[in-house]
Amino acid sequence: MNEQQTNLYRFLIALADDSIVLSHRLSEWCSNAPYLEEDLALSNVALDYLGRARMFYQYAAEVEGKGRTEDDLAYHRNEREYTNLLIHELPINDFAFTMLRQFYLDVFYVKYLQKLSLSQDKMIAAIAQKAIKESRYHLKRSEPWIIQLAQGTEESLNRILVAKEELNDFIGELFDMSEWEKSLAENGISVDRESIKAEWQAYVQGFFAQSDIELDSVELRVHGGREGIHTEHLGHMLSEMQYLQRAYPGNEW
Repeated sequence: MNEQQTNLYRFLIALADDSIVLSHRLSEWCSNAPYLEEDLALSNVALDYLGRARMFYQYAAEVEGKGRTEDDLAYHRNEREYTNLLIHELPINDFAFTMLRQFYLDVFYVKYLQKLSLSQDKMIAAIAQKAIKESRYHLKRSEPWIIQLAQGTEESLNRILVAKEELNDFIGELFDMSEWEKSLAENGISVDRESIKAEWQAYVQGFFAQSDIELDSVELRVHGGREGIHTEHLGHMLSEMQYLQRAYPGNEW
């Protein structure tokens, strides 16, 4: 692959990794959510992200041209080869943490995918156009949960505030651009994530104001996901997610 193809491959893998890691995290709520309807809803959101991951992995395998499949890319790379942003891999913790993280990411993806749908790469644009419909729905269901938790009981508000503090270190990486990603953005392939930071902040702060919550400053504090440097949580997650394919390599069902 030439440099442009290599950068495109890295970009597709990164977006696929973001999606599959978050999908697996959300799937951990299956049978554990507060009530049945929410159990099903979170499982469906997880499936949306899994479908998104599949599309990006399939295109990445095509760009790579080595005969690998989406399963090879998802199940036969270790944590140092995964390049997802760190916020996606954090454990689900309690329900307030999961929903606040989801709200942050829903706002981000609605704005990000809207721009990505204008990509000069027709395949990327098509994936983004499909995915943004899902993200708009995700945002419609995460917003009421934030209001309900923030304006509910003293306990639920405290859990939101604790989750906000726990997530604060990881938000900045959403807007951190590597040199190879900047190159793709300059060529109209990817999106300059730095360019949506102010818009994201304004939306989140405006929404928080309904519940008298302040958004802390969004600075780059912890990063490394795009370079394969992760928290201790990802390796444990992948050992569960990849178990069947590694125990029975080449199995199809």
